[in-house]
Amino acid sequence: MLGGYAHRLARIDLTSGQVEYFAPDPKDLEMYVGGRGLGVKYVFDNGPQVDPLGPENLLCIMNGPLSGTRAKMSGRLAVVTKSPLTGTVTDSHMGGWTAAKLKWAGFDGLLIKGASDKPVYLLVKDGEVSVHDASDLWGKTTHEVHRILRERHGEDADVMAIGPAGENLVRFANWINNDERAAGRGGTGAVAGSKKLKAIVVVGRQEAMPQPKDPELWREADRLASATINDPKNVTAPKKGGLSLYGTNVLMNITNVMGALPTFNAQHTCIEGAEKISGEYIREHRLIKDNTCHACPVACKKMVEVHVNGKTIRFESYEYESAWALGAHAGHTDTDWTGYAIYLCNAYGMDTIEAGNAIAVLMEATEKGYYTGQDGLRFGDKEGEARVLEAIAHRRGVGDLLAEGPARFAKAIGHPEIALEVKGQSIPAYDPRGLKGMGIAYATSNRGACHLRAYTPASEILGVPYKTDPLAWEGKGKLTKLFQDLSAFTDSLDLCKFSQFAEGPEEYAKQLAAYWGRPVTPEEILLIGERIYNLERYYNNLAGWAEGSDYLPERFLKEPSDCQGSKGQTAELDLMLEEYYRERGWVKGVVPPEKLQALGILGQAAD
Repeated sequence: MLGGYAHRLARIDLTSGQVEYFAPDPKDLEMYVGGRGLGVKYVFDNGPQVDPLGPENLLCIMNGPLSGTRAKMSGRLAVVTKSPLTGTVTDSHMGGWTAAKLKWAGFDGLLIKGASDKPVYLLVKDGEVSVHDASDLWGKTTHEVHRILRERHGEDADVMAIGPAGENLVRFANWINNDERAAGRGGTGAVAGSKKLKAIVVVGRQEAMPQPKDPELWREADRLASATINDPKNVTAPKKGGLSLYGTNVLMNITNVMGALPTFNAQHTCIEGAEKISGEYIREHRLIKDNTCHACPVACKKMVEVHVNGKTIRFESYEYESAWALGAHAGHTDTDWTGYAIYLCNAYGMDTIEAGNAIAVLMEATEKGYYTGQDGLRFGDKEGEARVLEAIAHRRGVGDLLAEGPARFAKAIGHPEIALEVKGQSIPAYDPRGLKGMGIAYATSNRGACHLRAYTPASEILGVPYKTDPLAWEGKGKLTKLFQDLSAFTDSLDLCKFSQFAEGPEEYAKQLAAYWGRPVTPEEILLIGERIYNLERYYNNLAGWAEGSDYLPERFLKEPSDCQGSKGQTAELDLMLEEYYRERGWVKGVVPPEKLQALGILGQAAD
């Protein structure tokens, strides 16, 4: 058997309360690895026509062959399902220790279907899964649930939970674990809420950590990976690199100066005072502690403290995406109120990116007279922002409309053009007028607008794996395909995305080969990634996302950037799409049968 796995999955039917166990097909492991890839395979087999919020939708909690091992940055877990926000297949990942403990508890994943008639939580321990009453937890915040369940099952227990937003089927509700790591995007928390699944408790012991099948090769692979991660020239270098020192928020000042920070709902590409919500400022003025995830020397997590209305609030973490979405995108750079908004989203269990976009869309709609309700907001209204976030989580007033997602809200008020979305999911913190690669990456992402399918700023800003001009569109289609394939693979191992700032195909291949116990080449891992990405696209094609589904908001195509660094620029999407489709071998966004056959997908996936 291939190494790195528990070779055990649980299939849980919440309608009946029954739990069955099975081993993953060895061929599926070789083709899709685990994590994201294997989860997508199971979601595909479940069928692309299911109602995302219906009992028939499959919710997969997956780790990969390197999750919970000695591999550096291997603390990731994938939540895979059909998204209620986009109607596409989606996967969202969380760090911390949940993935490691799930592996140590004896599982490669949990496949959850059906819907309970009362709130429940799952307990995963010693190779068994049991279903427990969660009626006393319903209505509570994620933080309250973490505390109660760890008191009940021990401090060694790891807890991932949904908040009131998931219970109320907010279409961008997420999962938060007790390390305040989020499986943030795509509404996976709403899928859990529709099933009345409040939390998953995992108890696992480190003694059960999988060991490499080839210890000698592992020593070589680990030395190679460690050398690249620790190299002082890389942002990952512990206590030296920007990612380690300032966390993900190392980018706030950089993108602002580049004219690549969408602000005021992307009506502008920079904002005055961005430094007040930057990683540098937070480290100097708000940092309490540098925390880390399982097997990670980088420690990009930052525990911080903010002060609002006489209260001191401590949380993890003041991330770049969150600080942008709930600060600059909403037209303000208030250090404490931005942090408070992040805290609220974590407590209620909402994706900070989508929530911030909802706030920004409401603000633009209010200022332009498109929305005239009493609960409208204007840019910079920090107190109002906090009030509306609570309203979204509980579906009150305008919050009920925004809970459907910014795209649906903008369409409902007759102005879909102000929602900055692709396939129903809103953009993250990179303006494609200042970072051209993000334009094609957003447009062709299989889960809707996303920076993590293909993180082209690695090349455009950091020069990884090679330097490209952020304002040049040429070559960005090819670059995006490379990043998409590589990310699909690393998400299946499941390693932290930030490992790509240092490691590449050679490092990943050696680590997997050491655990699998058979040779793996860099070419093979890119082929696996390509297969996963095409299976996702095939699912979306069958779910109704066909020709014309790779697009960008008109604002990026027609309204030039107004800030230095990118002034006068727009996104040349059509030119990049042509190059991208040529690289992919797709026909206007649709995967042709010959591509599916060449990748071994037809005949492997269910009819």
